[in-house]
Amino acid sequence: MQVNANVILWNDFFKKGHVGGMQAGGAALARMDGGAMGIAVREFAWEKTALGPAGQWPPELHSAVALVIESRFPMALVWGHERVTIHNDSFRAILGGKPAALGRGFDTVWAEAWDAIGPLVGQAYAGIPSFFENFPLEVDRGNGPERAWFTFCFSPLRRADGTICGMIDTVIEVTDAVRAREAAEVMRDELAHRLKNTMAMVQSLASRTLRGVTEKDAVKAFEKRVVALGHAHDVLGRGGWQSASLAELADGLLAMHGERFDVKGPEVALGASASVRLALVLHELATNAAKYGALSAEAGRVALHWRVEPGGRGDELVVCWREYDGPAVSEPAHTGFGTRLIDMGLIGTGSVARRYPASGVEVDLRVPVADLAER
Repeated sequence: MQVNANVILWNDFFKKGHVGGMQAGGAALARMDGGAMGIAVREFAWEKTALGPAGQWPPELHSAVALVIESRFPMALVWGHERVTIHNDSFRAILGGKPAALGRGFDTVWAEAWDAIGPLVGQAYAGIPSFFENFPLEVDRGNGPERAWFTFCFSPLRRADGTICGMIDTVIEVTDAVRAREAAEVMRDELAHRLKNTMAMVQSLASRTLRGVTEKDAVKAFEKRVVALGHAHDVLGRGGWQSASLAELADGLLAMHGERFDVKGPEVALGASASVRLALVLHELATNAAKYGALSAEAGRVALHWRVEPGGRGDELVVCWREYDGPAVSEPAHTGFGTRLIDMGLIGTGSVARRYPASGVEVDLRVPVADLAER
């Protein structure tokens, strides 16, 4: 969150009655809380720094110091051309094992990272605030160089006449969160790799185990269903195992069956179960179309369209499969395993409608959108 430091400073300044110039500001410094750093600021020999004795500080500086020291969020005040640093207790965790930063130049405190943050400090001194999330820095906090990540903002500070006199650094370290996310991504990629290998192994085992089976078509059908499952898991892996894009899933799966498909619909995210089931349904429909339907004819084509529309339980996803320009079709005399897979639908709720007009097979899948997410 970007802080308008100038407004806060002056609200704080006047609420506390700091209207008596430097004398009132000095009294405020004496009264302020702020834990260990509050005591350190009051006892510091400021006359030996570019700021001079605290009793001679301008009221803006007194108010800014009170704002920073009394905050429980990690903050540092950087003042003047010398970039003199004043920070609060919470900021000490950011510094780690660095030498004491109070009264030193901000550029000296962060000398090892100045190439990265120096230009941002320059922007703040030019009146341009900045905000960064998960910003990587090479820092040395007493144990040698280390890579750390921070979320921070640099907010310009102004005098009453509008001139810039420094900045406030509001910061939190997010190193643990970034590393945890990176570790999760590595684990996700490793899981996807192992799952793909497992699918390939299942396919190979099935092929070798069923080598002596006379029903070769059944063996091939099983192998292709495993491939369809593998594709669904590939797409899920790219979605962090949380969801898969319906369009991405359909495009990749139908591409295995040629290019005579018209695929269209809005962006829809499917949970893991719905993704796997849709992969199997589309595979069965495309396989049947290649054997008996539109894709068995040279001019035949298939349209796969989907939409979201109001339904009895809120919005529903409607997935429509239409075959055309193929041979005349009729309802099959018996229901095989592939048809039963289609009739299972996407998630066990909703409905499946199969029709067999002479123009080509038509299938409509309906499911409440609320049921698409993994539960």
